[in-house]
Amino acid sequence: MSIEILVNVAPRETRAAILESGVVQEIHIERTSRRGLVSNLYKGRVSRVLPGMQAAFVEIGLERTAFLHAADIAARTSDDTLLGVPAGLPPVEDIRRLVNAGDDILVQVIKDPIGTKGARLTTFIALPSRYLVYMPRGQAIGVSSRIEEEAERVRLKGLLTMLVAGGAEGGYIVRTAAQGVSEQALREDMAYLAKLWEHVRVSAAAANAGSVVHEDLPLSLRVLRDELARGVSRVLVDSPREFERMRDFAGAFMPEAATAIELYAGQRPLFDLNGVEEEIAKALERKVPLKSGGHLVIDQTESMTTIDVNTGAYVGHRNLEETIFRTNLEAAVSIARQLRLRNLGGIIIIDFIDMRDEPHRRAVLAALERALSGDRAQTHIVSLSPLGLVEMTRKRTRESLEHLLCEPCPSCEGRGFVRTPETVCHEIFREIVRQSRQFASRELLILAHQDVVDRLLDEESATLGELESQVGRPIRLQVEALYGVDQYDVVLV
Repeated sequence: MSIEILVNVAPRETRAAILESGVVQEIHIERTSRRGLVSNLYKGRVSRVLPGMQAAFVEIGLERTAFLHAADIAARTSDDTLLGVPAGLPPVEDIRRLVNAGDDILVQVIKDPIGTKGARLTTFIALPSRYLVYMPRGQAIGVSSRIEEEAERVRLKGLLTMLVAGGAEGGYIVRTAAQGVSEQALREDMAYLAKLWEHVRVSAAAANAGSVVHEDLPLSLRVLRDELARGVSRVLVDSPREFERMRDFAGAFMPEAATAIELYAGQRPLFDLNGVEEEIAKALERKVPLKSGGHLVIDQTESMTTIDVNTGAYVGHRNLEETIFRTNLEAAVSIARQLRLRNLGGIIIIDFIDMRDEPHRRAVLAALERALSGDRAQTHIVSLSPLGLVEMTRKRTRESLEHLLCEPCPSCEGRGFVRTPETVCHEIFREIVRQSRQFASRELLILAHQDVVDRLLDEESATLGELESQVGRPIRLQVEALYGVDQYDVVLV
């Protein structure tokens, strides 16, 4: 499977698309006005402690206060005295023994603000490099689960254990990119991370509460650090300036991959040439067609995402059970891709078409698990519920594509529907009666949407005439171009 990364750079926006065998799998968007905060370090100040929730709200300089749970608070060390926090307290169940209102504390963002919720924080700091993730307040040594060969896992863990025994402090996780690397490469990464942590400590001690101490890399460099280890064959970027920046970064941290970065100089826009723009547009639609003729319907709500599988126009060639089974198998693969493409997270409920055969159910679940195996985000699938629903979770760290690119409809306010012209006409009739009984006037002026006025003049014209006789006053209609279908006003003239 060939993997390509396309990087499109605009004046105030950078977009990256990851293609596997020519098919878009992930879209990452970073705008100057709202850069992602995940992995950023802040010097925060605790504003409120809620013992009942075992949580605290922390001011880190954002519009909404961030959330810190007791489980995300590391045992305090002497380093924390730099931030005005007492040292040496053991982990306890009462969060008030860990933090108090007014404390200054070094925190890292693990989830971006989503909707009305503030950012999620942790004090378990994690600093990534090319091959390692350094945890200054940790002790364990782990190896990425994506390194599957047991001999390589043992080799890497042994090397890192030896290097840590040489005097290094903290814990480490070996990243997937470290497969096959030498001891010297790991040693250099450890030295870089040690310097970075020292810089963070010094900056945190001097910083004011509510300020940034350390920011993660910009998107164009972050995709190189995180994705090149997956066997990427080519990275295309359409900005000469960003191309030089990416080549310099790769030359310093991953020289073996620098040759994979290419400058795109074609006439057509980079994302148009590879169909990425079209895929982004499709990812904002509810309905996802399947090649067989079936389709998915994806609805994202505040609490969860629901996915409904339908056979649609697919009638199969054998029997109904076989048709349903084939549709569900195709849907399982498509669902895994849509979760990555749309960056859907949290609770996800999948309503596969009901299958009678138990082997078919197991096969569909297995297909979904295989399709999700390439997802970088952590997923957990629960077996089929008694109602035939698949319940799963996908770790959510940033806003979905829909929340990033869209906003609630001003007409329906995010409900997804508006009242029909017929319903609005009847509301207008009731309002006319109410107004005419309470206030005197020469005539009544109705301001409404074009569709509502058309219906009043056509299907409802007889009713309007009867109402005019009933109230004893003329009723005049006026179209308001800026009104939504369910907006209207009854004006006394």
